[in-house]
Order: sequence, then structure tokens, then C-alpha cells
Amino acid sequence: MISENIKQDVTLFGLPAETGRWFLIPIGTLILLCLGTVYSWSIFRKPLESLLDLSATQSLLPYTAVLFFYSAFVAVAGFYVDRFGTRPIAITGGLLVGVGYFLSSFATDTLTLTLTYGVMAGTGVGTTYGIPMVVSARWFPDRKGLAVGLTIVGFGLSPLVTAPVARFLIETFDVRQALLILGIIFAVAISGLSIFLKLPPRGWQPQGWTPPTIDRANQMRPPMLKSRSFYGLWLCYAIGTLVGLSAIGISSPVAEEIVELDSTLAAVSVSLFAIFNGLSRPLFGWLTDRFAPRRIAIASYVLILIASILMLNVGEGQVGLYLVAFCMFWLCLGGWLAIAPTATLNLFQPENYARNYGIVFTAYGVGALLGTLVAGQIRDIFGSYTYAFYPMGFFAIVGIFIATFLLKEGRSA
Repeated sequence: MISENIKQDVTLFGLPAETGRWFLIPIGTLILLCLGTVYSWSIFRKPLESLLDLSATQSLLPYTAVLFFYSAFVAVAGFYVDRFGTRPIAITGGLLVGVGYFLSSFATDTLTLTLTYGVMAGTGVGTTYGIPMVVSARWFPDRKGLAVGLTIVGFGLSPLVTAPVARFLIETFDVRQALLILGIIFAVAISGLSIFLKLPPRGWQPQGWTPPTIDRANQMRPPMLKSRSFYGLWLCYAIGTLVGLSAIGISSPVAEEIVELDSTLAAVSVSLFAIFNGLSRPLFGWLTDRFAPRRIAIASYVLILIASILMLNVGEGQVGLYLVAFCMFWLCLGGWLAIAPTATLNLFQPENYARNYGIVFTAYGVGALLGTLVAGQIRDIFGSYTYAFYPMGFFAIVGIFIATFLLKEGRSA
């Protein structure tokens, strides 16, 4: 039994825990806002190509590396949260991000840039990424989907905030100085904010809330890797990420080549899509809290299928259809970054959440690596981005079947 003293005496920021815990969400959001700058690589890419005389393929290597190491180290960090605590891990990751950006400002070739930005900064992002979500999930057992979704809004909305800042720094100074300044800012901001990321005392729960038969339910659940639902969730997450990142990577080129928008309007449309990408996270987190994860997964794939069909019928000047379709693509990608962590909490042992979600998150890494390459390869082979929407629709149908038959609570492999 949990005593009332544990519930009442815990404080955060000098306030009762039920009130103070809400401050942890904006802190986590700001940390993820800084980490999400890795998605703004395109801002640095062209200036670095000119400065270092890089080809398009060479300038893509640091970004590919950052995605790989970011996804890999989310899993690695998850295994050490209980041993070392949230703050040391988050601070270490923040320092790695800052040093990675800082050293990138001195790079003179692709290899150095890949090691500093791709490996070092990517490792830092992955190390810190899961910590704010773990903290939110532990402090909000009564609203875990909403809390996790609100926390990771920062990662989705980061390009809206940090990309203009990076562009301003590059235009005001140069790309080297921009990387150096951002490195210092990120090291200080992420590490400083990470000091506040602590877990609640063991046994703490919000006043007036008791988990409905959760202890007995957890005892009946098989270990995650022996659960059929794990494989269903992993495959669904990989498909959602692959399709979402494929669409994100071609948003602007599709607008210019197929719809024939000018580059300025294409850039504005991407800003609109980023809003849907950010706001979808608390929305899908809230929905996954209230409905079975497979139902929300199926709903996301239905939206992807509709968006793919719309884009197969889009031609010159059909701006409305293009905007609706890509708002759906970006909405669903952001949605999966809330569905997956919330489903991990709901389907498997919540006390092992950091470790479990680290393993589940490897699906994001696989989807990210394939998603950044597939659409471009299809464009090169067939001569049009239109053909990229056939496999996207196909993967959505596959995802519906996987979610229907595998993503079920309590099934053993």
C-alpha cells in the first residue's frame, strides 16, 4: 500500500507534486526543441557544399549518420537510466550535442563532418531524447499519453523555430560561426535544463488516482520480446516512419515539380506541415491512452492511404489536394512518435519503459534510413515523384494487416 504521506509530501519546484509536475513538460519540450535541430540539416547543407566543395551525396552522409546514431543510442541510454539516473544521462547527451556542433564548425572534409555532426551529435541526441519522455511518463501515470505527446511536441516543431535561427546566423555570420554558436547554446541549454529532470519517488502516484488492476495485469503480461504485440508494434512503427520520412523528404520538391509552386510558396507549405507534425503528438498520445493502440495505428494507415491516393491524382495547379495530402503525411509521422511510446507503456511492463522503448525505437532508425533514400531513388529511376506514392499506399495496406493481427495486448509469440 502507498501511504498518504508519500502522495502529499512530495514537492517539485517548491509546489505540491500534482502542480509542480506540469513544469516538467515545458522543460522537456525545450530540451527536445534543441535536439530536433538535427532535422534542419538542409539549412547547413548547401552552404557546406559550397564551402567544402562537397557533392550532394557527400553532404548527405552526416545527416544519414546522425539518424543512425540517434536511433541506436535511444536504445543504449534506455538500459542505463535505472543505473545512473535521468540527469547524468541527459546532461552527458546535451554536452555531446553541443561539442558535436562546435567541432563541426572546424570540419574541412566529409569524414570529419560525419564524425562530429553525425556520430557525436547524433549520439548525444539519442542519449538525451528518451529522458524527458521517461520523466513525463513516470510523473503522469494518469495522463501518460497526453504528457508524453506534449513533451515531444518540441522535437516536431523544432524546424519551425531552430531552422529560421540557423538561417539567420548563417546569413549574419557564416555557416562555421553558426555551427559554433549553436554548439555553445545547445551545450548550455540542454545540460542546464536537464538538471530538473528527476523521477518521482518509488511508489508515488497522483492524489485521488489509483491504477485500475494494473499490478495484476502486469503480472500476466509476458516479457516484451516474447510478446507478439512487440513485433507488431515494431513493424508498424517502422512502416509509419518509413512512409512519413519519405514524404517529408520530398515535400518541397513535389510542390515545385508536380504542383508547380514557386520555391517561396513551397517553403511556406512545409512550415504549415510542420505544425501538423508537432500538434499530432499530443493528439495521438491522448487517443492512444483512450483506445486500443491497434485502432489508432489502423486509423493512421488509413490516412496515409488516402493521402497516397490523393497524390496519385494531383497535377499542375492542384494546390488544395497537395496541401491536404501532405498535412496527412506529416500528421501521421508525428502521430507515430506518440503512438509508439504510449503503446509501449500500455502494452508492456511500464516499470521497464525506458529499456522497452529504447528497443522499440530501433524501428524508427530502420524506417528513417530507408525513408531518406527510397523516394529519391524512385525519382531517379522513374523520372517523377508521383511513382513514390504507390509504395506508400502499399505499405499503408500492409500496416493495416499487421496492426489488425499482431498488435493485440497479451498475445505471446
